[in-house]
Amino acid sequence: MRSKQTILVSAISIALGLSQHAVAQTKPTQKDEQEVETLVVTANPLNRSVLESAAPVSIITGEDLQSRVAPTLGETLKNVPGVHSTYFGPVSSSPIIRGLDGPRIKVLQNGLDVSDASRIGPDHIVSTETSNARQIEVLRGPATLLYGSGAIGGVVNVVDNRLPVTPIDGFEGSASYLHDTVSSEDLFNVNVDGGSGNFVFHFDAFDRETDDYDIPGPAEIGSDEDTGVLENSFIDANGFNVGIGWATDSFNAALAFGNLESEYGIPGHAHGHEDEHEEEHEGEHEDEHEHDEEEEVVFGQLEQDRVQALLDWKNLDGFFSEVSVRGAYTDYSHNEVEDGEIGTTFSNESLETRLWAKHRKTNGWEGVLGLNYVNSDFEALGDEAFTPASETDSVAVFLLEEKRIDNVLYQFGARYEDITISVDNSFFEHHDEHEEEHEGEHEEEHEEEAFFFDDQDFSAVSLSAGAVWTIDSAHTLSFNLAHSQRAPSASEIFSNGLHIATNTFELGAAFDIEVGEDPDEYEIVRNEQRIEKEVANNLDITLHLTNKHVEATFSVFYNKIDDYLFQQNTGFNFDGEHGHGAHEEEHEEEHEGEHMHESDEEGIPIFIFRQQDAELYGFEAEVDWHFNDNLRLETFADVTRAELSDGQNVPRIPPLRIGAELHWEKDNWHAEIGATYYAKQDNIAEFETVTEGYTLMNAAYSYYMDVADKELVIFVRGNNLTNREARVHASFIKDDAPLPGRSFVLGARMQF
Repeated sequence: MRSKQTILVSAISIALGLSQHAVAQTKPTQKDEQEVETLVVTANPLNRSVLESAAPVSIITGEDLQSRVAPTLGETLKNVPGVHSTYFGPVSSSPIIRGLDGPRIKVLQNGLDVSDASRIGPDHIVSTETSNARQIEVLRGPATLLYGSGAIGGVVNVVDNRLPVTPIDGFEGSASYLHDTVSSEDLFNVNVDGGSGNFVFHFDAFDRETDDYDIPGPAEIGSDEDTGVLENSFIDANGFNVGIGWATDSFNAALAFGNLESEYGIPGHAHGHEDEHEEEHEGEHEDEHEHDEEEEVVFGQLEQDRVQALLDWKNLDGFFSEVSVRGAYTDYSHNEVEDGEIGTTFSNESLETRLWAKHRKTNGWEGVLGLNYVNSDFEALGDEAFTPASETDSVAVFLLEEKRIDNVLYQFGARYEDITISVDNSFFEHHDEHEEEHEGEHEEEHEEEAFFFDDQDFSAVSLSAGAVWTIDSAHTLSFNLAHSQRAPSASEIFSNGLHIATNTFELGAAFDIEVGEDPDEYEIVRNEQRIEKEVANNLDITLHLTNKHVEATFSVFYNKIDDYLFQQNTGFNFDGEHGHGAHEEEHEEEHEGEHMHESDEEGIPIFIFRQQDAELYGFEAEVDWHFNDNLRLETFADVTRAELSDGQNVPRIPPLRIGAELHWEKDNWHAEIGATYYAKQDNIAEFETVTEGYTLMNAAYSYYMDVADKELVIFVRGNNLTNREARVHASFIKDDAPLPGRSFVLGARMQF
């Protein structure tokens, strides 16, 4: 890995040498909310700003984004109002938006699905790098009109420059380095944009390497062992993107290729890995980590190749003024390695195409008509595969229209989507083999038929109506009502096996539990009830306030979801080494596992996907006070409540949160200090445990200077300054993986 860092440092040096003149970096001044809220939301083909969106949107860009950058997308966005993190260790953390995550949150790279495995399990990383992003857009609430049923809870769009379409003569870019003491993290990255005439190109690269991170107390909650580190929490990742483009007044074309590789520990499964990892880093830092066969270690290996392209025709004659095509091909592979051997390989080969045409304003109406096609070929192979191979096809047509009447902008939209999920039934064939091998041995006790599933077909209809009322120059009030439908994902339907990373036995909605004569025993059977699509009706109301001294945004939402799919702890434990899908020779262990005992404390908990109506509601607030040209206070708060129709709470919902940061800016420096309070979460689901509240304090200092006519910023940040033990309620491994302890980050970033 160090050889790759050498290449990256060389690339930075070459890029700096190529630069003929500095592109001045503007020192951040007091936050200009009007400028922030006029940033264009690229996820919307109508290119509307935050203030012009009826649905709540946040855009993180510039210095604000750079100060938030973390190894994961979830951790990068965790302090955006309405957004939390699943926190499956330092590398596998996905965003939670208003209590919804996984297959309900669509993660995009430049407007197209990242197409990784992060939507099927919290231990899988989101395959996008935030350190080289230009901006990140968060669409809170349903965004199914544009991005399909997988966006019923929201969208996160990571935007970078890999598809260059802005003409530039010469070169410009940035290079940065940081070191974090809590994990000995070293992060290098570089961005270069250049061109001549109509031709433009882009290159970016990063390299991140960490050790296991420090924690303020025991890893396991309630333990007396003060480990000092979270074992098996290392990261070793690198990637690059290269793109070329052709840009004119009437036509744009761009093509990009990107590669991402990562090897990372999965906390909660390691014993003694830290010493081995540190010894390896003291040596030659080989490309792959060697693991002692005697150690119980689970870690992930990821590789993704991605090709993206765009074509834009502009200033057309006729009814349509613009036509755009976006496409992406993604080849994703992820290994789960246990005790030095690959237990499961997840792969996903995906192709997505989006086409839309923007029509000219007609009778005051302006809008977009579009088509969207997605094919995803997913496979999970290995003794520990918990979900079968599947192919998902989605074809959709969508329409967005808007019209301004006086000081009100009306927005309407509709989408029809057809989804087909085909499953590889050979995953379940071991049931046939099981019967043939042991025919007559347990006829009365264990009569089991093979599972066979036809293609699952769903049609999803989404509608929305919204209005943005500009009351005056200081006040804007937005309303948005959305009706959205979501088809269940293949893993939510068909999962049936031990998921070693989450330490759970997962059952999809296609299965059920049949309790035997002994109430402590059960058998896995097919669920004969129809699996329904989720139907959500969501209302958003947002008020923007801007004046000389205060900028504020207040949002309230109510979301009623029929047939909400959620993972529920059954209270039973899996007490064998393997679940369904094990080898024939492991029948005896498998058979014991099929009749599991509720009283077995040493077993693995069984989680099953069930459907029930749910209600989610809450608020988000941001208020910034500008006391003078140098001093401002940023505050925010959010909360989500989520209840099932039987009165129980939805599992793993983040608690109330309140945060504040005081910023002081003068001449060439910027300082800030802040704290975020997380309330105790005692609104818990069955078999969940209460998570105690905590407060995290942070501070930062940045200094801006000119070096050889180039702008350089040197920064230091302190996180969790009080070294507080903190656990994330939404995390599957909260009892085994607390947040990092006190850390100090030192870094430098140069614009050229």
